[in-house]
Amino acid sequence: MQERSPTSARRLVVCVPVGEDGRVGHSWGRAARVAVGEVADGRVLHWEEIAVGWDALHDAAGEGSHHARIASFLREHNVRAVAAGHMGEPMRHMLAKMGIELRMGASGDARAVALALAEASS
Repeated sequence: MQERSPTSARRLVVCVPVGEDGRVGHSWGRAARVAVGEVADGRVLHWEEIAVGWDALHDAAGEGSHHARIASFLREHNVRAVAAGHMGEPMRHMLAKMGIELRMGASGDARAVALALAEASS
């Protein structure tokens, strides 16, 4: 098995719903805020918390429109993995079709969850 050099470490862009306290928010599709983090070499290289308002927008249009909104956000931010505490089956199906890695049942510190997801996917 070939070891990776420090410069060849896999970088992973992870998205996690977050609360004001920096902990993983319970729901993905109704998240008010999400964090987008770039992780490599066991550390967070970049972390940005973004007010997405998916909680308010969730019932504003049909499910397809809501899923399209989230898919556009994920593509725009080059997200390759999502960690969440809860997510409905249709959303899990959409993420799978997009090739996005998913970790369900996430809880605790959002940065620690992002690091653990990146470690598990390497």
